[in-house]
Amino acid sequence: MTSTSVTNEAAAARTPVDGRTPRAAAALPVAGLVVLLAGSLAVLALHVVPPTSATSPWRRTISEYAYSSLGWVFDLGVVAVAAGSLLIAGSLWATRALRPLSPGSIALLAWSVSLVVLVIFPKHDWSVGPSAHGSIHRVASLVAFVSVPLAAVAIARHRQGRLKAPARTALVSGIVSAGWLSFLVGAFLLAPVTGTPWYRMFPLGLMERGIAVFAVAALVALGWLALRAVREPRRAG
Repeated sequence: MTSTSVTNEAAAARTPVDGRTPRAAAALPVAGLVVLLAGSLAVLALHVVPPTSATSPWRRTISEYAYSSLGWVFDLGVVAVAAGSLLIAGSLWATRALRPLSPGSIALLAWSVSLVVLVIFPKHDWSVGPSAHGSIHRVASLVAFVSVPLAAVAIARHRQGRLKAPARTALVSGIVSAGWLSFLVGAFLLAPVTGTPWYRMFPLGLMERGIAVFAVAALVALGWLALRAVREPRRAG
């Protein structure tokens, strides 16, 4: 074997299946992670910046920030999380680590679409009363919270080699997020028995934030998985 053929084989081994160099292929998952984290930090900042810092993170839901003077920050942050998630999904498709019509892809798309719906249709303004847009918001919230654990389980299964660590992180984070959600589901099911409204059985704000934090952690792990897949393209799952 000549030195030229060895060089060509080494270059081919460093090139993803779509023909781009690793550096170019990594741009998409990196962009997804940056946008996702920027949106998450924007929402997190609302917890410490006045006037929204006065909102109780224990009893008040995250969507409560939409009705504050910094509601636009909340809206932009949530849309950025949705956009970053879509970029991460796109990077998984580009590296052939995920099929576009697979259960994991559908779950990621459902998450991103649901977040946009949450922004378009804000939660009930209880100073006025129940509303149609608030009911849509509630359904979209449930779809979003269920979607990430489903996506993490579907995408992370059977990953080996360099993809094993991020896949395991995504899987664990998704399961923990689902664990937080189970408290709310349990409260809803027990409400007729206990006579306590489901939203008062547990600190609603804390439960929702627990779901959201680990959902974002699972998405970050999927972005990490996409970065690893740039150098180790796998059969789509």
